[in-house]
Amino acid sequence: MSFRAPLLLASLLASLALAGCATQTASTPELLRYKLPGSNFPIANAVEVPAGASTVYLSGKTATLKDKSKSPTDIAAYGDTETQAVSVLQTIDAQLKGMGLSMSDVVKMQVYLVKDPAKNGKMDFAGFMKGYSQFFGTAAQPHLPARSTFEVAALANPALLVEIEVVAVRGATSISR
Repeated sequence: MSFRAPLLLASLLASLALAGCATQTASTPELLRYKLPGSNFPIANAVEVPAGASTVYLSGKTATLKDKSKSPTDIAAYGDTETQAVSVLQTIDAQLKGMGLSMSDVVKMQVYLVKDPAKNGKMDFAGFMKGYSQFFGTAAQPHLPARSTFEVAALANPALLVEIEVVAVRGATSISR
């Protein structure tokens, strides 16, 4: 009887030690976000996705109709660039949440902006940034995606000024460098 107790204790301690090692090696891989050197502009210079994480590609999203009394081909039905950017990002946020993800999981973004007739036919980048900055680079959500922004001639609906595609990552923790 007295011989079995030390053997059981040694076996239990060995099992606990092995379990501790397994827990440490099975940690979540790290997603690395590289900051723009010398800049506080709210995009990442690069994002490195670790092996073992999965990527989720969201198709391009556009603004939802805000004013149903207007024609769906009238910009006024969707709002200006800032309003449309917020609408698009809210749609993306809702889709990500439905997939068990969040805006902090977004690693890549492609933004398509149309010239705004109300801005003398120029792309309203400042308006887009006002909307974008509500979702990225905030105290509540500091994780920044790598991003490209393009001026395009038009989108499928002539009333749309903004379309956004994103890539998100599942299964990694985010670290900024």
